[in-house]
Amino acid sequence: MTNDSEPEEKIMTSPAPTAPNVVLVLVDDMGFSDIGCFGGEVQTPNIDALAGGGATLTQFYNTARCSPSRASLLTGLHPHQTGIGILNYDDSPEGYAGNLNKDCLTIAEALKPAGYRSYISGKWHMAGSIHHPTDAWPTRRGFDEFFGTLEGAGSFFQPRTLTRGEENVEAETEAEDFYYTDAISDNAVTFLQDHHRDHEDDPFFLYVAYTAPHWPLHALEEDIAKYAGRFDAGWDTLRAERLARLVASGIIDGQWALTERDARIPAWDDVTDKEWEAMRMAVYAAQIDRMDQGVGRVVDELKRQGTFDDTLVIFLSDNGGCAEEMPLETAKEFVTTYVTFDAITRDGREVRPGNDPSIFPGGEDTYATYGRAWANLSNTPFREYKHWIHEGGISTPLIVSWPNSIDAGVMRTQPHQLTDVMSTVLEAAGVEYPDTYTDRTPLPLEGTSMLSTLRDDAKDEQRFLYWEHEGNCGVRRGKWKLVKKYSQQWELYDMVADRTELHDVAADHPRLVETLSAAYDDWAIRCGVIPRERVLALYEARGKGLPSE
Repeated sequence: MTNDSEPEEKIMTSPAPTAPNVVLVLVDDMGFSDIGCFGGEVQTPNIDALAGGGATLTQFYNTARCSPSRASLLTGLHPHQTGIGILNYDDSPEGYAGNLNKDCLTIAEALKPAGYRSYISGKWHMAGSIHHPTDAWPTRRGFDEFFGTLEGAGSFFQPRTLTRGEENVEAETEAEDFYYTDAISDNAVTFLQDHHRDHEDDPFFLYVAYTAPHWPLHALEEDIAKYAGRFDAGWDTLRAERLARLVASGIIDGQWALTERDARIPAWDDVTDKEWEAMRMAVYAAQIDRMDQGVGRVVDELKRQGTFDDTLVIFLSDNGGCAEEMPLETAKEFVTTYVTFDAITRDGREVRPGNDPSIFPGGEDTYATYGRAWANLSNTPFREYKHWIHEGGISTPLIVSWPNSIDAGVMRTQPHQLTDVMSTVLEAAGVEYPDTYTDRTPLPLEGTSMLSTLRDDAKDEQRFLYWEHEGNCGVRRGKWKLVKKYSQQWELYDMVADRTELHDVAADHPRLVETLSAAYDDWAIRCGVIPRERVLALYEARGKGLPSE
């Protein structure tokens, strides 16, 4: 903190670049209604300020899972087209390669010929090889600098595969005060400072990919303390309170009823370990809080440089809240099979994985999740979670700030999805997507720029949006959404009257179901969606468990 006697820091100003800077902030496994401006209890003043000074899209969609969302976000294609249909596991040639292929371009690659420099701080999760550099690493896909992790999840105190450029720097985690969220923010700010010093005349693209609030529940004590008692009322009361705030803000239509509590979740009054349960959500909230602090530092640096007003800032989450549990009896097998982690903390204590009510989460020696009940709160007012194509799995807050080009306080309901982000960035930068690029011919973009929506509230009721993940699939056109879980029947919902998907009207509109499902089938074939039955057969034949984080 600056002493009152010290002179105020001089605010640097510089001429606006010929093209806007771009900052893309992605968070991991955060539900629709967790942040403050989307009805949540978490204190997110910096993200809220971006929303207040820019635009909010209330019906923006991700692709329900970590790796596929990242692939779609950065390439403007559907994830199956990029080689990452499930996660970054190599199941080729019969299945997905799990590796960013050469049929796609990243935003960084597309911007490079226009003079942009690109930086990434945080999680990559799009390379099958996480220990040895390949063509799918960020440094070989258009990014000039990289600090972060290659794998999908892990300790916030001792993250594995921590990399700078192409060099492993896990030794940096040995510092007593190392915390990955802060490290991501630190390096993002450093990239901005170095760019301003060495490349002030060039525009930049900065991708800040936080792992918060993905499990494990790891947070700093000072942040956890802010939420002591905040969740003691329990998920039933808090879901109703969130809905009321969402309706009051205009994000949710008052005619959309709150979904019932998940039938697998007990009423809060029947919960035995209330203190432990409330602490799980408090730690999760603390993870988001710390991330928001980092966003504030990035914004402050842009303002210090005098470039904030001409910087396009986009904030979103990669999927809905995560209902994955970590039972004690399977916890060690789960985390050692899919996510490597150090069994001993930096100060020599044993790490205890699993959701154990006798162990309060948050510390470096714990490794837990917040579970289905709190994910149900995170996704208020929707049902289902990460993995599924119902609204709780694919709905994310989308916040866009660009003071020189987008009015403050804008709220839009036009549906958009991840494929649209790259198109938006390229239009804002005045860059055309190339037909050819060095040694390859990339697939054409699937997305549509959001700038007309943001600026003029343009509507396109005829556009189709598509999703598929693990056999869960959906298609939306205008107000109609057709969706189903793997091996189940199609359900049809009117998103104007019933966005919380409580009234399936498929039986009332058989021709519409036929039309939308046929469109989905055509899309799935065109974009290389592998039938779920084939994926399951592949794993059974190889004697492998299904991939998970």
